[in-house]
Amino acid sequence: MAVFRFLNGTIANPVFDFLMPMITDLNKQPIALGLAAMMLIWLGYKGGGTGRLVIALLFVTILIGDQLNSSVLKHVFMRIRPCHTLHDVHLLVSCGSGYSFPSSHAVNNMAGAIILSYFYRKWLWAFMSFAGLVAFSRVSVGVHYPSDVIAGAAVGAVVAGLVLVLSLLILREWKKRQLREVGK
Repeated sequence: MAVFRFLNGTIANPVFDFLMPMITDLNKQPIALGLAAMMLIWLGYKGGGTGRLVIALLFVTILIGDQLNSSVLKHVFMRIRPCHTLHDVHLLVSCGSGYSFPSSHAVNNMAGAIILSYFYRKWLWAFMSFAGLVAFSRVSVGVHYPSDVIAGAAVGAVVAGLVLVLSLLILREWKKRQLREVGK
């Protein structure tokens, strides 16, 4: 509770009050959506086979992670958001009606960061920083506890790791079969 109070109230300031609502809701910002679409188009066009694989893995990973989190885990834990249970929350966005634990924003952003970092290692710092910033924003705006975003990041990392391992095993098997076909 003390960490939530510190991150949500003690360090609140006009700069955070301006930036954090935008960061937490980037998925609703036309400019951010346009940049994400342009990145995906660039990956698909200029990234070759690896770029197209990254797009597919991002889609699969975020779909699995988001559905696991929103449809299963949140209903198992049923934790109420801090903005519904605590007094004096520095609330900067709508509180929302869903459960709090784990944070879906943290799941999705960490899952995406893990996938992108695996293939584009020199940008790992940027992907992880972005995922961390979004996670921090969820606490800063008052809709999640710190443990919600930590658990969400862990769920996203596990889902991304499993998808990566499975996809690499499938690709390895596919390449073996291709080599066997060429050898016939």
